Amino acid sequence: MKFILGSGSPRRLELLAQIGVVPDEIRPPDIDETPHRAELPRPYCARISREKAAAVEATQGDIVLCADTTVAVGRRILGKPADRDEAASFLRLMSGRRHKVITAVAVKRGTRVWERDVMSTVRMKSLADDELNAYLDSGDWQGKAGGYGIQGAASALIPWISGSFTGIVGLPLAETANLLRAAGYPLYGERP
Repeated sequence: MKFILGSGSPRRLELLAQIGVVPDEIRPPDIDETPHRAELPRPYCARISREKAAAVEATQGDIVLCADTTVAVGRRILGKPADRDEAASFLRLMSGRRHKVITAVAVKRGTRVWERDVMSTVRMKSLADDELNAYLDSGDWQGKAGGYGIQGAASALIPWISGSFTGIVGLPLAETANLLRAAGYPLYGERP
């Protein structure tokens, strides 16, 4: 049995290490992550994590873990910004407001898939132009859903959350541990 992480995210790798899980292989799938017309954020996020898991090649006994993190303001899905201008647009939209961060996890073993999504609420402070520009200059927004990562420089912009901190970072650990155990992955020193 191999454990395959279907993600190139260094944050997910670090989070898994916190619960003693080290992948045997890392195989990020290449799928189209474009939302369907009128698709809502939570079903979109769950669909993408399932599609990622389905796209990772594995043998019958291998365990594959994939996840997707989506930032949503109302019904609007904020993906990874393409450039600085889009990141600025996302951050201005969230400035002084609450938004949702959804992380869906899919664990596959053979033909069986275990899934869970976790939704958290995040409030971003009202951003002054100098704060916004300093954050954009840091480059920390690159490659992150919604244009920020709560575990980095943007932590100074987030005064309040309700939900799973690790889910906001990109992998809700309590739920992920339960999915891995359900799929037969030994945790907490149970591995031979």
